Amino acid sequence: MDVTLHLSQDPEADELLGRSPLAALVGMLLDQQVPMEWAFKGPRTIADRLGADDLDAHDIAAQDPEAFAALLSEKPAVHRYPGSMAKRVQQLCQYLVEHYDGDAGAVWKDVSSGKELLGRLQELPGFGRQKAQIFLALLGKQLGVRPTGWREAAGAYGEPKSFRSVADITGPESLTKVRAHKQEMKAAAKAEKAQKADKAAKK
Repeated sequence: MDVTLHLSQDPEADELLGRSPLAALVGMLLDQQVPMEWAFKGPRTIADRLGADDLDAHDIAAQDPEAFAALLSEKPAVHRYPGSMAKRVQQLCQYLVEHYDGDAGAVWKDVSSGKELLGRLQELPGFGRQKAQIFLALLGKQLGVRPTGWREAAGAYGEPKSFRSVADITGPESLTKVRAHKQEMKAAAKAEKAQKADKAAKK
């Protein structure tokens, strides 16, 4: 795995994401309730603060939880909720150590189908179905991991040029399109919620 990604829009952070399976997984884990670029810059920031040029699942899993939370909380913080995300990152690394000997890339190595890969991703701490599908789409679209049926397993996120998620971000222009799509989805969900509340009030 050694490709050029453009998820954080920061060359050093993107370089790490493109060569480190664990960094890519951690970036995906952090991608909630913060801008995408902030989330995917996180792995590089964590590595720098640990004095390393990559993330190591064994090392992170063994960190003192309070010290690791403090590391992510240093300004600029790695996430809006650095304490809870530090716990999640450690849980992810502990799971990888227990099930994959700390090798994040082994999660998708030798899988026979997209369905199997989706199942493995959903088993990771902090990865629900949607996050697992988005990461599966990222693996297929940009990281060359394409087991049989990967697009189907990724659902709508696997569709070519769909601009629905980070899987479709290849530069500033596509980032703008993905952000616009997310805002549309948010607005639609808000409108639906208001409509339901209105109906309930009329009953």
